[in-house]
Amino acid sequence: MPDRINQNVARGAATREHLLAVATALFAERGYEATSIDAVLQESGVSRGSLYHHFKGKDALFEAVLEALETDVGRRTIAAAAGATGPAAALRAGCLEWIRIARDPVIQQILLIDAPSVLGWQRWRALEERYALGLIKGAVAAIAGQGGLAPELVEVFSHVVLAAIDEIALFVARSDSPDADMLAGTGAIDEVLSRLLPSPLGS
Repeated sequence: MPDRINQNVARGAATREHLLAVATALFAERGYEATSIDAVLQESGVSRGSLYHHFKGKDALFEAVLEALETDVGRRTIAAAAGATGPAAALRAGCLEWIRIARDPVIQQILLIDAPSVLGWQRWRALEERYALGLIKGAVAAIAGQGGLAPELVEVFSHVVLAAIDEIALFVARSDSPDADMLAGTGAIDEVLSRLLPSPLGS
């Protein structure tokens, strides 16, 4: 019996991941409004009952896709900052990586274009804060611990950085020249951090 239960759990997890992969591709290609549950069922080959076992509807499926993308973005920004020589350099590397990631058509369509309108600005912002803000706050707190920032400014400064990189990412996502504007965006966030942080970015 335990083996059968484990097999059922594994099959359920595999079905969920398959649905997420198919939905991600469709949402990225067609956008949220033009992607139907029927299209997901047709592309995935999964039964309607199985889909609704994992997701209550299209909104829930979209939110699960968002969660997966946010997790991946977090992993990529952490990896980009892994070799940094200090918290300020790590913060810079992570911020610049997020601006670069904004060129990804999947990230652009789902995370930056559709998500704010589908979820509403407040819920989208809350999602961003749940994933990105914690990483930023950790780096800013470490900078403060080294004397580079007043401790009482950690919270508000973290929000300032998050707002700045999100706005630049949205700018890149909606641009007709994403490569050029990505370079301008990375230069802008580099300049913002160099001016706001009293210590050198490489420290």
